[in-house]
Amino acid sequence: MDLGVRWKLHGDGRTPAPGAVVRPDERLSWPRTVGLGAQHVVAMFGASFVAPVLMGLDPNLAIMMSGVATVLFLLATRGRVPSYLGCSLSFVGVAAVIRAQGGTSATVTGAVFAVGVVLFLVGLAVQRFGARIIHAAMPPIVTGAVVMLIGFNLAPVTASTYWPQDQWTALLVMLFTGLAVVCLRGFWSRIAIFLGLVFGYGISWVFDRVFGKIHSVDGSGKLTDHWRLDLSGVSKADWIGLPSFHGPSFHWSAILVALPVVIALVAENAGHVKAVGEMTGDPLDDKLGTAISADGVASMLSTAVGGPPNTTYSENIGVMAATRVYSTAAYWAAACFALLFGVCPKFGAVVAAIPGGVLGGITVILYGMIGLLGAQIWINAKVDLRNPLNLVPAAAGIIIGVGNVSLKFTGTFSLSGIALGTLVVITGYHALRAFAPAHLKQQQPLLDEGTSSYDAAGQAGPQRAES
Repeated sequence: MDLGVRWKLHGDGRTPAPGAVVRPDERLSWPRTVGLGAQHVVAMFGASFVAPVLMGLDPNLAIMMSGVATVLFLLATRGRVPSYLGCSLSFVGVAAVIRAQGGTSATVTGAVFAVGVVLFLVGLAVQRFGARIIHAAMPPIVTGAVVMLIGFNLAPVTASTYWPQDQWTALLVMLFTGLAVVCLRGFWSRIAIFLGLVFGYGISWVFDRVFGKIHSVDGSGKLTDHWRLDLSGVSKADWIGLPSFHGPSFHWSAILVALPVVIALVAENAGHVKAVGEMTGDPLDDKLGTAISADGVASMLSTAVGGPPNTTYSENIGVMAATRVYSTAAYWAAACFALLFGVCPKFGAVVAAIPGGVLGGITVILYGMIGLLGAQIWINAKVDLRNPLNLVPAAAGIIIGVGNVSLKFTGTFSLSGIALGTLVVITGYHALRAFAPAHLKQQQPLLDEGTSSYDAAGQAGPQRAES
């Protein structure tokens, strides 16, 4: 059985010829391949360790399981789809809602485990019936609206939790990160979030030395005098050790909140497979179902031990576009690096020490970008918002999701925010379509481009934040 773990040496193994690409089944020399793997790890760092922190999960375990997930994905796709699987930011809002309802980390991972099961089943269905079933159930107007309400539902988290901890640091980090995203080029623009975190660390340390302790709310919400950057936990942490594991806990109320994210994950995977196929010149439509199923299994495996869910990262698409090296051997090297970081508690302590004000500045941009990726889906698919069949369900669902509107059924069961908004968008669209006049039922593209794209000029298209 070909598992895609044999690679031919490309040319002399040093530098690809002008205009040439290193295909997934090829590699450069092993030192260069290992270096490219390290570059992929840096590219995914910004989102992949911020996401578990925002979800209240162990960043060490998140990085470790991202390595495991990547290996599983490469084996499942037989090495044809070069990809790194990192922690999905789409679940950050879900985790915040579940915790606000009194849920624990086990409740969060249990809900996300259920999403992984559904994603796996969707992948099997796509393998059996083709991509048409995605379009039938989730046309671009629905997919875009759901991604948008998931992102914008996070706004109160930034406004009430992170920003108040240190508003001036948050403002500076926001400005620096924005400049990095816009002004930097190539690889550096791909790690703008990571650079923003490093800048935030540095400015917090300087402010502590210049101004002393800050009088503001801390991470627990208490108003107190505290250091912006507290590294006491780093000195106490061991260099080598296993991360903390825990099992999932299943509650229907939490699962219903998390299920809408399946739509975002399907869009992300579809966009990733499309982009990689265009870059490598190898049509990968036959691997779409496999990729979606592999993502589902990887998320199930991660959440079963207490880690976060995973998804394909378009940050790493950017690295491939810049280097023109699509070798899956580089991703195996990246996965090995991630496993090593996962068994270093000191690394996790450094991540856990990220000041609240720094997260405030990062999340202002990050959450907004997640939401606006919904608009990108609409633009890519040329969705006509002048058509009331598109406009009405999307408008209603987004307002419900962003405003966290609730609908109570009993004293113990209600739907609100993301779950209710998604339900309104999906059921509203299909119900209205059943009664709409023929001239409103215009044909839409078979499958939207998800949240990634790649153009023929050799430049990566708009990228999602995690990816």
